[in-house]
Amino acid sequence: MTQKLLVVDDEESIITLLTYNLEQSGYEVNTAMDGKTALEKAKKISYDLIVLDLMIPELDGLEVCRQVRQYNQSVPILMLTAKDDEFDKVLGLELGADDYMTKPFSPRELTARVRAILRRVEHLPAGGKEKEDEEVIHLGSLTLYPHNYEVYFEGNPVDLTPKEFELLLYLIHHKGRVLTRDQLLNAVWNYEFVGDTRIVDVHISHLRDKFEPNSKKPIYIKTIRGLGYKLEEPFKR
Repeated sequence: MTQKLLVVDDEESIITLLTYNLEQSGYEVNTAMDGKTALEKAKKISYDLIVLDLMIPELDGLEVCRQVRQYNQSVPILMLTAKDDEFDKVLGLELGADDYMTKPFSPRELTARVRAILRRVEHLPAGGKEKEDEEVIHLGSLTLYPHNYEVYFEGNPVDLTPKEFELLLYLIHHKGRVLTRDQLLNAVWNYEFVGDTRIVDVHISHLRDKFEPNSKKPIYIKTIRGLGYKLEEPFKR
């Protein structure tokens, strides 16, 4: 089945260029040139990925991202920004974007990034498999079903974005080991961010907010000062 993408940008030349290159790579592409239209389309159609520019009229990309995440945690969002501003990038990630690219970039580079993101989630099954037959991971009060990207804490579902889930799964597979931010970038994002390790910190913060009993005093994901992070199984009381 052809994967559907939504490309959102207010520059017609960029829309045309990206649409052509993505369609040449086999994707079905819908477009929007403002945030209001983008949000309407995202609510009506189940997209496999959204390419979202920050500086768009009506609703800006940050607000579109925030609203999409209110009802859809699973669709990957690749954020585009013309600004070399750390604040905008971090804020976009905090609102739920999975990845970002800074303009200018080549269509080939963006297509490769889209392909890499989709490759990491396209193995997910359509459903219908009973949980008893699946791989199940238990860690303290956490339960993970990796095949379905499902997480439960104390029996309650936890909504994670694809990237948050991949980060948590990688930490679990390396339980007890100290992992540097650079290691996590290379393993989970699958490419170099040229030292931009803040993206790791933002996603770790998201995970803590979603299942740590006290995100300020985490018992699962520990910060190892000057080194990185370590996931531990909490002691049973």
